[in-house]
Amino acid sequence: MTILQMEKIVYFLGKIVNHLSLTYDDVLFYQRLLKAEGLYQDALDGIWGKYTDQAAIDFMAESISLEEELGRFDMRTENNIRSLSLAGQSEARQFMQRLSDFNLTVKIISGTRTYKQQDALYEQGRSKPGKKVTWAKAGRSYHNFGMAWDIAVFNSRGAYLTTGKSYERAAKVAMDTKSLFWGGNWTTLRDYPHYQLRTEFQLAQIRHRFEKGEKFFETSVIV
Repeated sequence: MTILQMEKIVYFLGKIVNHLSLTYDDVLFYQRLLKAEGLYQDALDGIWGKYTDQAAIDFMAESISLEEELGRFDMRTENNIRSLSLAGQSEARQFMQRLSDFNLTVKIISGTRTYKQQDALYEQGRSKPGKKVTWAKAGRSYHNFGMAWDIAVFNSRGAYLTTGKSYERAAKVAMDTKSLFWGGNWTTLRDYPHYQLRTEFQLAQIRHRFEKGEKFFETSVIV
């Protein structure tokens, strides 16, 4: 069997990829999320087998159902929404619907990050060139559990806006305080583009449950 014959196109965090491009850590991360969703029942072994493949297909089908029910948005937003947990996808789509009449363009520019992606982002501005963009290492961000997204606001000419005022205005329109936290309300290190699901669990509990493939969120989020 040739390498080409062994290749398989699969669904991974909302995107279509060649499974040979996925590392052990990538697959293990996704298995944990799929198991927490109740879609995967096999071992957390980092191997893309038939049960992982079926769970990924089922996850994508659920994602498409949410899109049909709650609306579709621009491609960048779609790719990031589909990377979220199913509860996260539902909330993110309702969030974007509330912004449909907002006079500025809003896109979701970041969704779920694997542990590997989170560590790489953390090193930016530290061991790697660039500006510091996160204070959280792997497993210390709600982005690592499909529970958070970041937005960007653009004006009518398509220019990216960075001032807090435009993000405050977006939050007034889109926030649902029963289901979401907004980073702009934090007392320290305010993060105006950041939104995350409310949950009954602390971050350390979420990380522990996620790594065991246990449910750590509800479809109807508990306040």
